[in-house]
Amino acid sequence: MRALLLLLGLAASAVQAIPHAENVEKRDVEAISGFWYEKIKHDGISPTITNGKSWLVFRNVKDYGAKGDGTTDDSAAIQKAISTGDSSGTRDTGSVFGSTGQPAVVYFPAGTYLVNSAIKNVIGTVLMGDPTNRPTIKAAASFTSSYLLNGVDSRYSGLVAFYHEIKNLILDSTAVPLTKSFTLLQWGVSQASQLSNVMFNMPVGATGHTGITTPGTGSPLILNDLQFIGGGVGSTLSATQYHLKNLYFKRASPPSRQKNLCLRLVQGTGQGLRFEGCTVGIDTTSGGNGLFNLIDSAATNTSIVVNAPASKTAQSSLVLENVIVDSSVPATVKIGGTGVLTGSVTPGSTWIRGNVYSADGSAPKLSTGAKITTSRPQALVNGTGSYYTVVPPTYAEYDISQVINVKDVAAHPVAGDGATDDTASLQAILNAAAGNQVVYFPHGIYLLSDTLLIPPGSKLVGEAWTELSATGSKFKDPKKPTPMVKVGNPGDVGVAQMTDFLFTVADVLPGTVMVEVNMAGDKPGNVGFFNCHFRIGGARGSKVETNCSSPKSCNAARVCAHLTSSSSSYWENSWAWGADHDLDGGSNTATPSAAGGFLVEAQNGTWMLGIGSEHQALYQMNIYQAKNVFLGLQESETAYWQGNGSTVLAPAPWTNSLLPSDPDWSWCAANDAQCRMGLYQRISGSSNVNIYSSGFWNFVAGPSRTYCSTDCQENAALFESNSKLYSYGFSTINSKTLILESGVGADKNVAAVLHSANAASPHNGFNTAVMAAYLRQSG
Repeated sequence: MRALLLLLGLAASAVQAIPHAENVEKRDVEAISGFWYEKIKHDGISPTITNGKSWLVFRNVKDYGAKGDGTTDDSAAIQKAISTGDSSGTRDTGSVFGSTGQPAVVYFPAGTYLVNSAIKNVIGTVLMGDPTNRPTIKAAASFTSSYLLNGVDSRYSGLVAFYHEIKNLILDSTAVPLTKSFTLLQWGVSQASQLSNVMFNMPVGATGHTGITTPGTGSPLILNDLQFIGGGVGSTLSATQYHLKNLYFKRASPPSRQKNLCLRLVQGTGQGLRFEGCTVGIDTTSGGNGLFNLIDSAATNTSIVVNAPASKTAQSSLVLENVIVDSSVPATVKIGGTGVLTGSVTPGSTWIRGNVYSADGSAPKLSTGAKITTSRPQALVNGTGSYYTVVPPTYAEYDISQVINVKDVAAHPVAGDGATDDTASLQAILNAAAGNQVVYFPHGIYLLSDTLLIPPGSKLVGEAWTELSATGSKFKDPKKPTPMVKVGNPGDVGVAQMTDFLFTVADVLPGTVMVEVNMAGDKPGNVGFFNCHFRIGGARGSKVETNCSSPKSCNAARVCAHLTSSSSSYWENSWAWGADHDLDGGSNTATPSAAGGFLVEAQNGTWMLGIGSEHQALYQMNIYQAKNVFLGLQESETAYWQGNGSTVLAPAPWTNSLLPSDPDWSWCAANDAQCRMGLYQRISGSSNVNIYSSGFWNFVAGPSRTYCSTDCQENAALFESNSKLYSYGFSTINSKTLILESGVGADKNVAAVLHSANAASPHNGFNTAVMAAYLRQSG
């Protein structure tokens, strides 16, 4: 299927005309006495490389010669801060450090950093500004390149461009000639990457200027909390999927831009998008077809909010929900040049174009554009009916005296060296800091031989994906799953937040629950995980990389995240990855067979934005007997060792230790390898579940890893015995059945949603299907 081309545009007038719009300029908050991270002791290390204890993680660009005065050319100094390695070599050449062994935070204090040549990023780097006064990287009038910043390491482009992050910056092209073809950021990344709280400042009338482009073919998860000012095109994003959260575009003159944001996606969700003064807000007419959900968004002074091509198939599917426009918007949706929707799509209704599976029939109905009555759980929405979202915390309001470095507590020594057991010391530090201090973990690998309890009142901050890694006998029994990180106890209510962490296992530990959440936030986001990821094998520092020659003997972990029935939590940008290859250049064949990705049993409100889960044995997402769940974009891949030709058929290798929440594959013949594969998504016995964009990809035909040229998986998802379930935007590659229903009597094990009825144009040569809405269990 050619990817979805999505053009979003807006120009600036009064934001008051847009309901629910945020005043994005207020993100630059005034701190007590400067940003704590700039002043705290920096003693992060890289445990998996030679001389890793002397590795420099924190790099203040001013220590490398940058002035930030708006007149000095800081190009060379910034590049030096990014590229400097150690005596073994630089970070931007060769592979001596691997992709996981060269962590760096390149920090920009407040100021304006003038540059005359392009800046090139390196994998494992966080480019980070002071959130209390976002610094500006500004292209000089004499700038020599066609782009300001290449945000992705060119050695790891496309589908393996993991672990890149940019936040709290302003990228500026206002000095560059208006007619010059110029891009502020090239961002061709994949999972475990983040672009957050960045403003793209371009001159008004600069038709050649673009905020973001994404060369190559990436598989990212989310863009969040971005602002686009001026320019000709806000962004051109070419990727498999995206969750776009709180993107705001603004101009200071009458509307003239036709394109502010161009997205080429198989599918995606836009949540909290703001359109002002556009000719066209979203355009899908020239870049192929896919699916896009637009929710909780608004437009004013815009001629057309969504412009889509005419189609008589599932392609170019579109869903609008809670999209508010005023009288200055003559057309909310045009299809093939004809207006089909005017006015707002208010809370309580959903406008759908594409294949719809409703409760009154088994065959899909192709909707050319119609409103239906729908509902949202009250536990998930604010007073306006929009789903709750929160801005990732920086704790900029905290003074340095209110932040503690875990490696700087004499009474409780912590090493973070990947060899020392840090469990007891970390527990003592967290207990003492709860409710009083932000707890900062410098980069390293912190081994945990027992459960680490995160008490109420905890605010934890990592650095360049600080690693918490399970080790030891406590986590070895698959019949007694044990949490490595336990967020509260059942009944706890309060605050527990984690930012910029990586959860791993140091060995094959089949009893490991990597994160268990029991606590409920006292308000949405107060129990939250931001840019936190899971990695099972695939990197130095874990025996999973070398001890997993076969999935039969590599039950590496039980589940990545278990959200228990007492929990209420918020997740934004989280990737649970069972390794399919070695990130550090080794020749090890990656075949870990962790049982599950995300197990959601929560009742009281769960928000999941930009979620990826790949290569687990039983399921990637399991929403089991849960209530009140918002899932905005789930991306998943099957385990490469499953499928045709595999001798390990699900639920193997977990057959002897299945939990009540696990699927059992009773719907499959005993020897059907194409049926006995991990489910991308299972929803069972649940209610009040609203899902926006499910993208499930099978690229290989079994353990031979040859490319799949037909439907190589029998079932993508299992929906059974649910109520008030709404699933909008469901796409698959190479799956015969999109959704299998399991119930009772005549409805037992029904292949309810078939690829053949939802076929779309091939995506990069693979068989693709698109469904706009599944409503068969919405009653």
